[in-house]
Amino acid sequence: MNPPAPGSPSGTSPDGRPHALLVSGSLGQGHDVMAQACADTLHEHGWTTSTVDAMALLGERAGSAGETVFRRLLDLPGVYDAFHFSALRPGARLALLADAAARARLLPRLRELLDAQRPRLVVSVFATATSAVDRLQRERPDLRHVVLCTDVTPHRLWVQPRTDLFLVTSEVAACAVRRYRPEARIAVLPAPLREEFYRPPTREKARAELGVPEDARCVLLMSGSWGLGPLARAAAGLADAGPHVLAVAGRNPALEHRLRAAARTRSRLHAFGYTDRIPALMAAADLVVTSSGDTCSEARALGRRLLLLDVVQGHGRDNLQHELELGHADVTSARPADVVRGALAALERPAPEPSPGATPHLWRTGLTRALTDLGLT
Repeated sequence: MNPPAPGSPSGTSPDGRPHALLVSGSLGQGHDVMAQACADTLHEHGWTTSTVDAMALLGERAGSAGETVFRRLLDLPGVYDAFHFSALRPGARLALLADAAARARLLPRLRELLDAQRPRLVVSVFATATSAVDRLQRERPDLRHVVLCTDVTPHRLWVQPRTDLFLVTSEVAACAVRRYRPEARIAVLPAPLREEFYRPPTREKARAELGVPEDARCVLLMSGSWGLGPLARAAAGLADAGPHVLAVAGRNPALEHRLRAAARTRSRLHAFGYTDRIPALMAAADLVVTSSGDTCSEARALGRRLLLLDVVQGHGRDNLQHELELGHADVTSARPADVVRGALAALERPAPEPSPGATPHLWRTGLTRALTDLGLT
């Protein structure tokens, strides 16, 4: 949606509708999905919205360096765990210094956006932006700030003193926010899904489109948009063991190349790069093998059992433990032999019923109620 034009009343579009600025982040795809879910609900209530990428606002060099550092931390066993649990979680000096450096780069760019768009509301779905928006609230007392975090334990940088509302997806996450702000206003909502997951194809239709026999066992194998872990070897080993395997590389061209090479000699291995067909792939599968993240909510919405790859350190381990607690999920290392063994065993276990919370109504009414409490609807 178009932002307000210069000269419009503060917080409104040229035709008088309220305007919101959503701040996402391009580390993975989950943040953008959450931002879009918020935007869709706001549009239904007559708002205009615009979405910006906090990593891009840092500048091309700093944003690229930030992504490179994060990827490198994840590649080194234990390093991001150490940073997350010893620095981000308690808000130690190292984390605060890193946040201050990012805030210094973001402030002038966000200030320009606020001056140009004059939103009534800012929604942060990426931790790097929250302290910069908090600082700008000093200058704009009428600006409202909502934070949406789907992690089970939001760390210290998510929680700022002026944030008006925190949207989380579990009571555990609400407790994590209260660790830093006991008096915080919090709303616990079901995780929003991409629209396609509220109306997925039938299993029969999806399998027919993908060339998967109706009576075959079928596994969807993916690990976020970065394709973390040795997925190509796991996919090949699993296809050799009997099931059809729908293997998704995400935005990882090297992984896509390896998957397609393996698929050339295996009729049961179906390779995909970045694709918008995940709802159909998930509908066709009996089991979803993935890393912890928003894919888990999507799998539960369709009633698919999960096998979780322990490949995301830090907040990923918190999210993984929570998924295990929710049930109908198992965990494995990313070693190909372990993935094959774990998947074959998981295929013998019963699948859950589709999640009762997987309806757009619950998310939308929950967000509407929360915004109403803030006087925004």
